[in-house]
Amino acid sequence: MPTVLITGVNRGLGLEFITQYAAAGWSVIGTCRDPSSASEAQAVVASAGNVTLYQLDVSEPEAVKALAETLKGTSIDVLILNAGLMAERTGLGTFNAEDFLQVLNVNVVAPAIFIQAFADHVAASERKIIVGMGSTLGSIAGNTSGGMYSYRSSKAGLHAIMRTASVDLRDKGVTAIAMHPGWVVTDMGGDGADIRTSESISGMMSVIDGLSISDSGRLLTYAGEELPW
Repeated sequence: MPTVLITGVNRGLGLEFITQYAAAGWSVIGTCRDPSSASEAQAVVASAGNVTLYQLDVSEPEAVKALAETLKGTSIDVLILNAGLMAERTGLGTFNAEDFLQVLNVNVVAPAIFIQAFADHVAASERKIIVGMGSTLGSIAGNTSGGMYSYRSSKAGLHAIMRTASVDLRDKGVTAIAMHPGWVVTDMGGDGADIRTSESISGMMSVIDGLSISDSGRLLTYAGEELPW
């Protein structure tokens, strides 16, 4: 039975990831900041039987290291770095340094720390895949509308981390990519978004299932299309 570890599973994309991977028969490990209040994730745990939920704040490096130690000896076929944060949604005049730094910490620093802590867990598996939840909003070449300074820069940073990890982990046979889930109807994406979480996750799972080491370092959409950096 393959194993997947997903961060930020209390709602939205993360919740749908554990739901669909559980239904597909995977051994599923999920993390969120407060499992006791994550009622929907707890319901998946109770009904599926193949899902384990861990308390974790990804912005706390020592907690990430502790989880890696707890899971020492566990081979992780697919690691999905999904936990993320959005602050201001507009542009100049709306953001402040404190919120900006928090977004960078959660969306950029935390994934890098997670990859560092769990690289050997992934390398020990059969599939050897790491996916960072990127965004078309992090595409520098595709930015024609401006705004959203903290989120755009954090996703561009996440893309750089995934590209760098693809180089550093290639000798271990690890495939590392960034993925754009689409504009999804979630708390973050809003009700006016283009697609539902079920469509986004099923698409991403299909793309992930077809990855090979030759794909490492790419920025792909949930439909498998390549986006410009």
